[in-house]
Amino acid sequence: MASEELKSIILQAKSGDQEAYAALVKRYKGHVYRHALGMLGDRMDAEDAAQEAFIKAFYSLSSLDTAYAFSSWILRITSNLCKDRLKKRAKALEQELKEGHNEDIADPHLPDTLEKVSLADGLGRISADHREVLLLHEVQGYSYEEIAAILEVPLGTVKSRLFAARINLRNELRRED
Repeated sequence: MASEELKSIILQAKSGDQEAYAALVKRYKGHVYRHALGMLGDRMDAEDAAQEAFIKAFYSLSSLDTAYAFSSWILRITSNLCKDRLKKRAKALEQELKEGHNEDIADPHLPDTLEKVSLADGLGRISADHREVLLLHEVQGYSYEEIAAILEVPLGTVKSRLFAARINLRNELRRED
């Protein structure tokens, strides 16, 4: 889709054209799902988050500044929803631990000693902020500047998070070696 054509579709969607919005969903659903999956690590949860992101975006279209990329905007919405889901998971786990139901809960920071730590396991052990920037850059191929726009953080923050993410991931992957 050419840039001008994409801008036209975004403007049509902003004016209430549901078919235009459906075209945007079709174009970006893979990116949004992969981003959610990378952050959440669970296919069903990622599907729910992706769907929720597109619903939230639809109702927030009036706030979209067409000077910025739709992809950055929808991924920022997705990131925020995923962070909220991760916080809810952490609170639920904390509550279960407080209630003493921890005998069935595996410590996500301790790798299975019988298997080598996989990349997915390593990603699951680094912070959400680090995992997010690593996935955006290394998996989805966004530039530092694009990531800064998606996350609404300074360029230096993106660079430092990416540097720290690589070190932390490498340490997690070496932990079993």
